[in-house]
Amino acid sequence: MRAKAADYLVYDESTGKYREDAEQIVRDDVEKHYWLNVGRTIIKDWRLYLMLLPMLLVFLFWRYFPMYELLGCFKVNDSTLPVADQLYAGFSYFKELFAGESSLSTEFWRAFRNTFLLSFYGLCFGFPMPIIVALFFNEIRSNIARSIYQVITYLPKFMSTVVMTSLVTMLVRQSSPLAGMEMGVISKMLVNIGAVSAEVGNAGLLNRPEFFRAIYQISGIWEGAGYDSIVFFAAIIAISLTSYEAAQIDGAGKIAQMRYVVLPSILSTIVIMLINRIGSLLNVGYEKVLLLYNPNTYVTADVVSTLAQRYGIAEGLVGIASSAEMLNNIVGMLLVIGANTIARKASNVSLY
Repeated sequence: MRAKAADYLVYDESTGKYREDAEQIVRDDVEKHYWLNVGRTIIKDWRLYLMLLPMLLVFLFWRYFPMYELLGCFKVNDSTLPVADQLYAGFSYFKELFAGESSLSTEFWRAFRNTFLLSFYGLCFGFPMPIIVALFFNEIRSNIARSIYQVITYLPKFMSTVVMTSLVTMLVRQSSPLAGMEMGVISKMLVNIGAVSAEVGNAGLLNRPEFFRAIYQISGIWEGAGYDSIVFFAAIIAISLTSYEAAQIDGAGKIAQMRYVVLPSILSTIVIMLINRIGSLLNVGYEKVLLLYNPNTYVTADVVSTLAQRYGIAEGLVGIASSAEMLNNIVGMLLVIGANTIARKASNVSLY
């Protein structure tokens, strides 16, 4: 199509000539000097961008550079050659994991099931706890008391995983008369109230596969419920006081205010955090599992990350380990996309 002057010029009736629109002049000037303005902004706020640099380096070295090693999922493992120069193996590793005749396929599906169950239980029982803790913090009128309770609940998050798992192990440890060790405090309490038998308590709860998931979830809630409540508590304190006053005029009590004022007001925050949680549904932190599990509890404790660590490092099956982790991450990505789509259609709140 042939462009006409009237398509991008404005006719001036007073002069009888065409002229360029003022808004178009501004847009052209902005486009012409776009990178100059970007440079000026960076120079003006150079301190902020300097603070951003360490995070970018962390993502670069620990997130993007390791993607090169994903080629190991499709290459024959040969430590004497770079990954790019190794022979192409196709999807043989994935076939071995999905439907191989060896015990590896069985172990992978067991680890995948355990990964999903641990994350699903954490979503069901662990996700609501920070919201409940934030609601309780909001009802504490004394700022001093609230600060003390918040610090107490935040502290477990600042312990290293090694310290936290060591503490959990001590609380549920087995009794060993030869080593002079008594039964753990939690184990002893459960035996005294009749929840478990003395034989199970003496053997140690972490040595019984049926108790691993409960110990993992309870310790996870104890560790992260207080710290994760910060986001929800910040959303709660941003609610206008007029909303509470209107609810009180209508005769709403504390529970009714939580239900009809607080929860609807922080719904968008809950949805965003839920999408993030679903996105990491299959990313169980292998450090905690690795420090808590043992061969006796592989049935319920072994997850994809620990399986990959065991086969990749201990047995040298790098291709199998990389393929297992890649499958796990692909499923996690699909869960994020699905959760975001459902949230956008159901509540008009989404990450993107």
